[in-house]
Amino acid sequence: MWPAGLVRYLLAVLLIGLVMLTPLLHDNVAEAATTREARYNSYLTVCGDPNHLPFSNKNMEGFENRIAQLIAADLDRTLKYRWWPQTIGFVRNTLGVRLCDLVMGVTSVNELLQNTNPYYRSVYTLVYRQDAGLEISSLKDPALQQLKLGVVAGTPPATLLRKYGLIEQARPYQRTVDTRHFSPASQAVADVAKGEIDVAVVWGPIASFTSRQQDTPLRVVPLPPKEDSVPLAFNVSMGIRRRETEWKHQLNDELEKLAPKIQEILLEYGVPLLDKSDRLINP
Repeated sequence: MWPAGLVRYLLAVLLIGLVMLTPLLHDNVAEAATTREARYNSYLTVCGDPNHLPFSNKNMEGFENRIAQLIAADLDRTLKYRWWPQTIGFVRNTLGVRLCDLVMGVTSVNELLQNTNPYYRSVYTLVYRQDAGLEISSLKDPALQQLKLGVVAGTPPATLLRKYGLIEQARPYQRTVDTRHFSPASQAVADVAKGEIDVAVVWGPIASFTSRQQDTPLRVVPLPPKEDSVPLAFNVSMGIRRRETEWKHQLNDELEKLAPKIQEILLEYGVPLLDKSDRLINP
């Protein structure tokens, strides 16, 4: 039988040791959680919007769906999708909680993810009726002063319309919505076709795709890459979790290898593509 005093001393030493060790264990677990690479080697698991054409939908009809299928096939993995509307909290509720290992169509850096190399570059566009007799290719064109405009609120073109004194004659379309029920940018294009507005200023991939669906012939005109120091052209990349360096390198290799096929898909959907010198790529 050990003396009671010695037992109390040993228990105290053990307790102090556990208290000191707990933060180290927590840090090691946290580090492992943030540095672990993509979860599956047999699947390419992508989080996408279930109703956001031309990008993606549940029927796999979007160009992002097609590109994901292309990458999965080249990696010899089975493609799996997890669906989530691309609105506030999309990254946090998908990639952030490891629901998937990849999101498509990332145009800016987000603190919750890291970007791959870009796989295309596109630009905002003007959309107007072919029978309108218009020849407009810039937001500086004086002809816009007499026209009803449509623009998605909070986008770079809205900044320029405000700067040029055109915002009062512009109908605003919401930027952040539940895409399962509504697509404001597509609605702006449809309103041009119906004659409710004269010109819509819309992100190129949406403008071109939606214009093709209208009964009224529409013209889609790419804007300059930059006007008055406001960028109107943007690189689009894919998003993965931070610190997944090996996965990032693997995806970048795939994007470089599959670049011609990816460009072919994008042009098939009518996406206005710019090269590295911001010249329009013709189909």
